[in-house]
Amino acid sequence: QVQLVESGGGLVQAGGSLRLSCAASGRSFISYTMAWFRQAPGKEREFVTAIIWTSGTTYYADSVKGRFTISRDNAKNTFYLQMSSLKPEDTALYYCAAKPRWDWNQNDYNYWGQGTQVTVSS
Repeated sequence: QVQLVESGGGLVQAGGSLRLSCAASGRSFISYTMAWFRQAPGKEREFVTAIIWTSGTTYYADSVKGRFTISRDNAKNTFYLQMSSLKPEDTALYYCAAKPRWDWNQNDYNYWGQGTQVTVSS
């Protein structure tokens, strides 16, 4: 059973930075793609970024490219979302997700964390 636990959310001023963590457990993630999504109040869930665990290859949504960075620590089975130059429109509940495939399809993630709130004040 794969489990994902996010941490690191909070309140930050516009222009600030925040790092989210997602601790993964339950199996080896060699064949997995890991991702971050977010959902703002009244809006649909939105893909943010993904990383292929083995190679470290990454993919970003245009809205966060150049501001957010996804990375992983193999030894800790944890992946991260470093967010910089935060904007009020980045305010959302952020979820980490995982799937046992190597692709950038955004609609087929099998495992989800519980979410962590990020609030950016203007």
